[in-house]
Amino acid sequence: MQHAAPNVDLAPDPQTLRQSLAVYRKPNTTRSVRELVMTAVPLVAIWIAMWASLEAGYWIGLLLAIPGAGFLVRLFMIQHDCGHSSFFPNRAANDWVGRVISVFTLTPYDFWRRSHALHHASSGNLERRGIGDIDTLTVREFQARTPWQRLRYRLYRHPIVMFGIGPAYLFLVQHRLPFGLMRGGWRPWISAMATNAAIIALAVAAIWLIGPRNFLLVQLPITLLAASIGVWLFYVQHQFEETLWEHDENWSFPEAALHGSSHYDLPGVLRWFTANIGVHHVHHLSSGIPYYRLPEVLRDHPALVDVGRLTLWESLKSVRLVLWDEDKRRLVSFREMRAAA
Repeated sequence: MQHAAPNVDLAPDPQTLRQSLAVYRKPNTTRSVRELVMTAVPLVAIWIAMWASLEAGYWIGLLLAIPGAGFLVRLFMIQHDCGHSSFFPNRAANDWVGRVISVFTLTPYDFWRRSHALHHASSGNLERRGIGDIDTLTVREFQARTPWQRLRYRLYRHPIVMFGIGPAYLFLVQHRLPFGLMRGGWRPWISAMATNAAIIALAVAAIWLIGPRNFLLVQLPITLLAASIGVWLFYVQHQFEETLWEHDENWSFPEAALHGSSHYDLPGVLRWFTANIGVHHVHHLSSGIPYYRLPEVLRDHPALVDVGRLTLWESLKSVRLVLWDEDKRRLVSFREMRAAA
Protein backbone atom coordinates (compact mmCIF):
# COMPACT_ATOMS: atom_id res chain seq x y z
CA MET A 1 0.00 0.00 0.00
CA GLN A 2 1.36 3.41 -0.95
CA HIS A 3 1.24 6.20 1.64
CA ALA A 4 1.28 9.86 0.66
CA ALA A 5 3.32 12.44 2.47
CA PRO A 6 1.47 15.17 4.37
CA ASN A 7 0.61 18.37 2.58
CA VAL A 8 2.82 21.41 3.01
CA ASP A 9 1.98 25.00 2.19
CA LEU A 10 5.52 26.20 1.65
CA ALA A 11 8.50 24.51 0.06
CA PRO A 12 10.77 23.48 2.97
CA ASP A 13 14.51 23.51 3.17
CA PRO A 14 15.89 21.31 0.32
CA GLN A 15 17.60 18.93 2.74
CA THR A 16 14.44 18.55 4.83
CA LEU A 17 12.37 18.08 1.70
CA ARG A 18 14.77 15.43 0.41
CA GLN A 19 14.29 13.42 3.58
CA SER A 20 10.50 13.71 3.39
CA LEU A 21 10.50 12.38 -0.18
CA ALA A 22 11.85 8.99 0.92
CA VAL A 23 8.25 7.77 1.25
CA TYR A 24 7.87 7.86 -2.55
CA ARG A 25 10.98 5.79 -3.27
CA LYS A 26 9.12 2.52 -3.66
CA PRO A 27 8.30 1.19 -7.13
CA ASN A 28 5.29 -1.01 -7.80
CA THR A 29 6.31 -4.05 -9.87
CA THR A 30 2.89 -4.50 -11.47
CA ARG A 31 2.73 -0.84 -12.43
CA SER A 32 6.29 -0.94 -13.79
CA VAL A 33 5.59 -3.97 -15.98
CA ARG A 34 2.44 -2.31 -17.27
CA GLU A 35 4.35 0.87 -18.09
CA LEU A 36 6.98 -1.16 -19.95
CA VAL A 37 4.42 -3.10 -21.99
CA MET A 38 2.35 -0.04 -22.89
CA THR A 39 5.53 1.61 -24.19
CA ALA A 40 7.31 -1.23 -25.99
CA VAL A 41 4.31 -2.82 -27.73
CA PRO A 42 3.08 0.38 -29.46
CA LEU A 43 6.66 1.17 -30.53
CA VAL A 44 6.97 -2.22 -32.24
CA ALA A 45 3.51 -1.81 -33.81
CA ILE A 46 4.41 1.62 -35.20
CA TRP A 47 7.68 0.29 -36.59
CA ILE A 48 5.85 -2.51 -38.43
CA ALA A 49 3.17 -0.09 -39.66
CA MET A 50 5.85 2.25 -41.06
CA TRP A 51 7.45 -0.63 -42.92
CA ALA A 52 4.09 -1.86 -44.25
CA SER A 53 3.17 1.62 -45.47
CA LEU A 54 6.33 2.07 -47.57
CA GLU A 55 4.63 0.64 -50.64
CA ALA A 56 1.76 3.12 -50.33
CA GLY A 57 4.11 6.10 -50.15
CA TYR A 58 6.95 7.02 -47.85
CA TRP A 59 5.50 10.32 -46.68
CA ILE A 60 2.43 8.55 -45.30
CA GLY A 61 4.54 6.26 -43.16
CA LEU A 62 6.91 9.06 -42.22
CA LEU A 63 4.17 10.71 -40.18
CA LEU A 64 4.23 7.63 -37.95
CA ALA A 65 7.84 8.45 -37.06
CA ILE A 66 6.54 11.22 -34.77
CA PRO A 67 4.63 8.95 -32.34
CA GLY A 68 7.33 6.31 -32.91
CA ALA A 69 9.95 8.76 -31.64
CA GLY A 70 7.69 9.60 -28.71
CA PHE A 71 7.49 5.97 -27.63
CA LEU A 72 11.25 5.56 -28.10
CA VAL A 73 11.84 8.58 -25.84
CA ARG A 74 9.50 7.03 -23.28
CA LEU A 75 11.43 3.75 -23.52
CA PHE A 76 14.63 5.68 -22.83
CA MET A 77 13.00 7.18 -19.73
CA ILE A 78 12.32 3.67 -18.47
CA GLN A 79 15.99 2.85 -19.04
CA HIS A 80 16.76 6.07 -17.17
CA ASP A 81 14.76 4.92 -14.15
CA CYS A 82 16.40 1.50 -14.31
CA GLY A 83 19.74 3.29 -14.15
CA HIS A 84 18.64 4.88 -10.87
CA SER A 85 17.36 1.48 -9.62
CA SER A 86 13.94 3.08 -9.24
CA PHE A 87 11.84 1.17 -11.78
CA PHE A 88 11.82 -2.25 -10.08
CA PRO A 89 12.42 -3.14 -6.42
CA ASN A 90 15.12 -5.59 -7.48
CA ARG A 91 18.51 -4.21 -8.59
CA ALA A 92 19.17 -7.08 -11.02
CA ALA A 93 15.77 -6.57 -12.69
CA ASN A 94 16.55 -2.88 -13.17
CA ASP A 95 19.95 -3.63 -14.67
CA TRP A 96 18.90 -6.33 -17.11
CA VAL A 97 15.78 -4.54 -18.31
CA GLY A 98 17.92 -1.42 -18.74
CA ARG A 99 20.52 -3.36 -20.74
CA VAL A 100 17.90 -4.81 -23.08
CA ILE A 101 16.31 -1.41 -23.63
CA SER A 102 19.75 0.12 -24.31
CA VAL A 103 19.98 -1.85 -27.55
CA PHE A 104 16.96 0.04 -28.88
CA THR A 105 17.95 3.44 -27.48
CA LEU A 106 21.55 3.06 -28.76
CA THR A 107 22.75 4.03 -25.29
CA PRO A 108 25.01 1.48 -23.51
CA TYR A 109 23.40 1.00 -20.14
CA ASP A 110 26.30 0.55 -17.72
CA PHE A 111 28.37 3.24 -19.40
CA TRP A 112 25.49 5.71 -19.39
CA ARG A 113 24.45 4.85 -15.82
CA ARG A 114 27.93 5.71 -14.56
CA SER A 115 28.19 9.02 -16.42
CA HIS A 116 24.63 9.96 -15.43
CA ALA A 117 25.40 9.25 -11.77
CA LEU A 118 28.35 11.64 -12.05
CA HIS A 119 26.00 14.22 -13.56
CA HIS A 120 23.64 13.92 -10.59
CA ALA A 121 26.51 14.13 -8.12
CA SER A 122 27.98 17.30 -9.63
CA SER A 123 25.13 19.17 -11.35
CA GLY A 124 25.48 22.91 -10.84
CA ASN A 125 29.09 22.69 -9.58
CA LEU A 126 31.33 25.01 -11.60
CA GLU A 127 34.44 23.00 -10.69
CA ARG A 128 32.96 19.68 -11.81
CA ARG A 129 31.59 20.41 -15.26
CA GLY A 130 32.13 18.19 -18.27
CA ILE A 131 30.56 14.79 -17.61
CA GLY A 132 26.96 14.11 -18.54
CA ASP A 133 26.00 17.75 -18.96
CA ILE A 134 25.72 20.53 -21.53
CA ASP A 135 29.03 22.41 -21.77
CA THR A 136 28.43 25.79 -20.16
CA LEU A 137 30.98 28.59 -19.81
CA THR A 138 30.80 31.57 -17.51
CA VAL A 139 30.91 35.06 -19.02
CA ARG A 140 34.46 35.59 -17.79
CA GLU A 141 35.62 32.23 -19.12
CA PHE A 142 34.16 32.99 -22.55
CA GLN A 143 35.76 36.43 -22.65
CA ALA A 144 39.15 34.89 -21.76
CA ARG A 145 38.99 32.44 -24.68
CA THR A 146 40.81 32.94 -27.98
CA PRO A 147 38.70 33.96 -31.02
CA TRP A 148 38.86 30.38 -32.32
CA GLN A 149 37.72 28.95 -28.98
CA ARG A 150 34.86 31.46 -28.85
CA LEU A 151 33.77 30.45 -32.35
CA ARG A 152 33.83 26.77 -31.39
CA TYR A 153 31.63 27.47 -28.36
CA ARG A 154 29.22 29.55 -30.44
CA LEU A 155 28.95 26.73 -32.98
CA TYR A 156 28.44 24.15 -30.24
CA ARG A 157 25.66 26.26 -28.77
CA HIS A 158 23.95 26.94 -32.11
CA PRO A 159 20.47 25.32 -32.22
CA ILE A 160 21.23 23.45 -35.46
CA VAL A 161 24.25 21.82 -33.83
CA MET A 162 22.77 21.43 -30.34
CA PHE A 163 19.47 19.88 -31.40
CA GLY A 164 20.21 18.55 -34.90
CA ILE A 165 23.76 17.47 -35.66
CA GLY A 166 24.74 16.98 -32.03
CA PRO A 167 22.06 14.42 -31.05
CA ALA A 168 22.74 12.37 -34.20
CA TYR A 169 26.47 12.33 -33.41
CA LEU A 170 25.85 11.52 -29.73
CA PHE A 171 23.60 8.51 -30.26
CA LEU A 172 25.03 7.12 -33.49
CA VAL A 173 28.76 7.72 -32.92
CA GLN A 174 29.79 8.91 -29.46
CA HIS A 175 27.87 6.25 -27.54
CA ARG A 176 29.66 3.53 -29.48
CA LEU A 177 33.03 4.25 -27.78
CA PRO A 178 33.08 5.48 -24.13
CA PHE A 179 36.28 7.50 -24.33
CA GLY A 180 35.10 9.87 -21.63
CA LEU A 181 35.26 7.07 -19.02
CA MET A 182 38.58 5.45 -19.91
CA ARG A 183 39.66 5.69 -16.27
CA GLY A 184 36.51 3.90 -15.17
CA GLY A 185 38.01 0.49 -15.85
CA TRP A 186 36.79 -2.17 -18.22
CA ARG A 187 33.07 -2.08 -17.32
CA PRO A 188 32.11 0.93 -19.50
CA TRP A 189 33.90 -0.67 -22.44
CA ILE A 190 32.27 -4.06 -21.90
CA SER A 191 28.90 -2.31 -21.70
CA ALA A 192 29.51 -0.36 -24.91
CA MET A 193 30.92 -3.27 -26.89
CA ALA A 194 28.18 -5.67 -25.77
CA THR A 195 25.52 -3.11 -26.68
CA ASN A 196 27.18 -2.52 -30.06
CA ALA A 197 27.22 -6.26 -30.75
CA ALA A 198 23.53 -6.57 -29.88
CA ILE A 199 22.66 -3.54 -32.04
CA ILE A 200 24.54 -5.03 -35.01
CA ALA A 201 22.85 -8.41 -34.54
CA LEU A 202 19.39 -6.83 -34.37
CA ALA A 203 20.07 -4.58 -37.36
CA VAL A 204 21.41 -7.48 -39.44
CA ALA A 205 18.32 -9.55 -38.62
CA ALA A 206 16.00 -6.67 -39.59
CA ILE A 207 17.93 -6.00 -42.79
CA TRP A 208 17.78 -9.70 -43.69
CA LEU A 209 13.98 -9.63 -43.24
CA ILE A 210 13.07 -6.34 -44.98
CA GLY A 211 16.23 -5.16 -46.76
CA PRO A 212 18.69 -2.35 -45.96
CA ARG A 213 16.72 0.39 -47.72
CA ASN A 214 13.47 -0.32 -45.90
CA PHE A 215 15.29 -0.71 -42.59
CA LEU A 216 16.94 2.70 -42.88
CA LEU A 217 13.77 4.41 -44.11
CA VAL A 218 11.95 3.22 -40.99
CA GLN A 219 14.62 3.29 -38.31
CA LEU A 220 16.53 6.49 -39.08
CA PRO A 221 13.61 8.96 -38.81
CA ILE A 222 12.50 7.48 -35.48
CA THR A 223 16.04 7.43 -34.08
CA LEU A 224 17.03 10.92 -35.21
CA LEU A 225 13.81 12.55 -34.06
CA ALA A 226 13.93 10.77 -30.70
CA ALA A 227 17.58 11.79 -30.26
CA SER A 228 16.75 15.46 -30.84
CA ILE A 229 13.80 15.31 -28.45
CA GLY A 230 15.96 13.63 -25.83
CA VAL A 231 18.71 16.24 -26.05
CA TRP A 232 16.14 19.05 -25.94
CA LEU A 233 14.62 17.61 -22.75
CA PHE A 234 18.02 17.25 -21.11
CA TYR A 235 18.95 20.76 -22.21
CA VAL A 236 15.89 22.53 -20.86
CA GLN A 237 16.08 20.68 -17.54
CA HIS A 238 19.18 22.66 -16.55
CA GLN A 239 19.58 25.46 -19.12
CA PHE A 240 17.03 28.03 -18.00
CA GLU A 241 17.47 31.59 -16.82
CA GLU A 242 17.05 31.11 -13.08
CA THR A 243 19.06 27.91 -12.81
CA LEU A 244 21.82 27.58 -10.21
CA TRP A 245 25.59 27.28 -10.54
CA GLU A 246 28.01 27.56 -7.64
CA HIS A 247 31.71 27.21 -7.00
CA ASP A 248 32.73 24.17 -5.02
CA GLU A 249 32.99 25.95 -1.66
CA ASN A 250 29.37 27.16 -1.89
CA TRP A 251 27.88 24.19 -3.71
CA SER A 252 25.27 22.07 -1.95
CA PHE A 253 23.73 18.96 -3.50
CA PRO A 254 20.15 19.51 -2.21
CA GLU A 255 20.22 23.21 -3.14
CA ALA A 256 21.64 22.54 -6.62
CA ALA A 257 19.19 19.70 -7.19
CA LEU A 258 16.09 21.69 -6.30
CA HIS A 259 17.01 25.07 -7.75
CA GLY A 260 19.39 24.05 -10.54
CA SER A 261 16.81 21.82 -12.24
CA SER A 262 13.60 22.98 -13.85
CA HIS A 263 10.00 21.92 -13.53
CA TYR A 264 9.15 21.60 -17.22
CA ASP A 265 5.39 21.87 -17.01
CA LEU A 266 4.34 20.23 -20.27
CA PRO A 267 0.83 19.51 -21.58
CA GLY A 268 -0.62 16.19 -20.44
CA VAL A 269 0.12 14.18 -23.58
CA LEU A 270 3.74 15.33 -23.66
CA ARG A 271 4.11 14.62 -19.94
CA TRP A 272 3.03 11.04 -20.64
CA PHE A 273 5.42 10.53 -23.55
CA THR A 274 8.30 12.03 -21.60
CA ALA A 275 7.47 9.99 -18.49
CA ASN A 276 7.25 13.01 -16.18
CA ILE A 277 10.95 13.79 -16.68
CA GLY A 278 9.91 17.44 -16.63
CA VAL A 279 9.48 17.16 -12.85
CA HIS A 280 13.23 17.30 -12.87
CA HIS A 281 13.83 19.30 -9.71
CA VAL A 282 12.14 16.57 -7.68
CA HIS A 283 13.94 13.86 -9.63
CA HIS A 284 17.35 15.39 -8.91
CA LEU A 285 16.49 15.83 -5.27
CA SER A 286 15.42 12.19 -4.92
CA SER A 287 16.40 10.15 -7.97
CA GLY A 288 15.07 6.91 -6.49
CA ILE A 289 11.44 7.95 -7.07
CA PRO A 290 9.85 6.09 -10.02
CA TYR A 291 8.70 8.48 -12.72
CA TYR A 292 5.07 7.45 -12.33
CA ARG A 293 5.13 8.62 -8.69
CA LEU A 294 6.49 12.10 -9.40
CA PRO A 295 2.97 13.57 -9.91
CA GLU A 296 2.16 12.36 -6.38
CA VAL A 297 5.00 14.51 -5.05
CA LEU A 298 3.62 17.62 -6.76
CA ARG A 299 0.13 16.79 -5.51
CA ASP A 300 1.27 16.41 -1.91
CA HIS A 301 3.79 19.28 -2.03
CA PRO A 302 1.99 21.96 -4.09
CA ALA A 303 4.65 24.58 -3.36
CA LEU A 304 7.02 22.61 -5.60
CA VAL A 305 4.85 23.26 -8.66
CA ASP A 306 6.21 26.80 -9.08
CA VAL A 307 9.85 26.04 -8.23
CA GLY A 308 11.83 26.45 -11.45
CA ARG A 309 8.62 26.19 -13.47
CA LEU A 310 8.87 26.50 -17.25
CA THR A 311 6.01 26.26 -19.71
CA LEU A 312 6.51 24.93 -23.22
CA TRP A 313 6.52 28.47 -24.64
CA GLU A 314 8.88 29.79 -21.99
CA SER A 315 11.31 26.95 -22.60
CA LEU A 316 11.82 28.02 -26.22
CA LYS A 317 13.38 31.25 -24.99
CA SER A 318 16.09 29.31 -23.14
CA VAL A 319 17.85 28.48 -26.41
CA ARG A 320 19.49 31.91 -26.47
CA LEU A 321 20.79 31.58 -22.88
CA VAL A 322 24.34 30.31 -23.27
CA LEU A 323 26.60 31.79 -20.57
CA TRP A 324 26.48 31.82 -16.78
CA ASP A 325 26.85 35.35 -15.43
CA GLU A 326 28.39 35.04 -11.97
CA ASP A 327 27.56 38.65 -11.11
CA LYS A 328 23.89 38.51 -12.13
CA ARG A 329 23.65 34.84 -11.06
CA ARG A 330 21.68 33.76 -14.07
CA LEU A 331 22.16 32.50 -17.60
CA VAL A 332 22.51 35.21 -20.22
CA SER A 333 22.70 35.42 -24.00
CA PHE A 334 25.66 36.54 -26.10
CA ARG A 335 23.76 39.78 -26.77
CA GLU A 336 23.30 40.47 -23.06
CA MET A 337 27.00 39.83 -22.49
CA ARG A 338 27.95 42.33 -25.17
CA ALA A 339 25.49 44.91 -23.84
CA ALA A 340 26.90 44.57 -20.32
CA ALA A 341 30.45 44.88 -21.63
